[in-house]
Amino acid sequence: MIKPHGSDELNPLFVYDSKKRSDLLAEAERLPSLLLNSAAAANAVMLGGGYFNPLTGYMNLADALSVAEKMRTVDGLFFPVPIVNLTTETGVEAGTRIALRDPNVSGHPVLAVMDVVAVEQVSDEQMAFMVQKIFRTRDNKHPGVATFTSLGRTLLSGPIQVLNFSYFQTDFPDTFRTAVEIRHEIAEHGWEKVVAFQTRNPMHRAHEELCRMAMEKLNADGVLIHMLLGQLKPGDIPADVRDASIRKMVEIYFPPNTVMVTGY
Repeated sequence: MIKPHGSDELNPLFVYDSKKRSDLLAEAERLPSLLLNSAAAANAVMLGGGYFNPLTGYMNLADALSVAEKMRTVDGLFFPVPIVNLTTETGVEAGTRIALRDPNVSGHPVLAVMDVVAVEQVSDEQMAFMVQKIFRTRDNKHPGVATFTSLGRTLLSGPIQVLNFSYFQTDFPDTFRTAVEIRHEIAEHGWEKVVAFQTRNPMHRAHEELCRMAMEKLNADGVLIHMLLGQLKPGDIPADVRDASIRKMVEIYFPPNTVMVTGY
């Protein structure tokens, strides 16, 4: 199996040791809290699952600007979009340790613990620059632009330790997989070469044919279908419908044991 991006080993930020996780949860109850917005919470889940390897936490402003412009951090690591914790809160100080709380689960449980290395203010010019580079438009009718510009102008950066995966494991127990779990499942299948397809919508006929053609052309052992779960843009087909549609397609049109249906 190929190495993860940017490191020899996968670097999930989820705390798998149960004793350490329990201790961190107890500590978090004594720490100052920050209620995350949904975007920052999603980033925490992705960091926890190892999807944003080899990042150790949220990017600082210099890295965010560099990634937006050149798709590389200041140190030269390729990354397609900034992974940031933007907030409207102004009371957080650099050098502190805070509990990050989940906005998408009742009671706002602790999602992660963060060591705040820097607290930086993003100017209107810097925000406009990132928006233009990331989305290729500043039109607020674009859902990505609207969301990104509404997150706040205070950027918190630093490493995090993730303590749960929000509502994803509960709401999508048969589909949600971390990057760690996906790599383990590929190994358990004994697959050496895998075709991967990512989608936020149910797959139509052309998608199915693309997967089949790629699998045959490359003599791949299997296909990994990876769907987006959770909150998407208004009007998108609900995740449970999307999931059921894809599974029915796999059942009817692909040979048994040749497809992994996963999501994040």
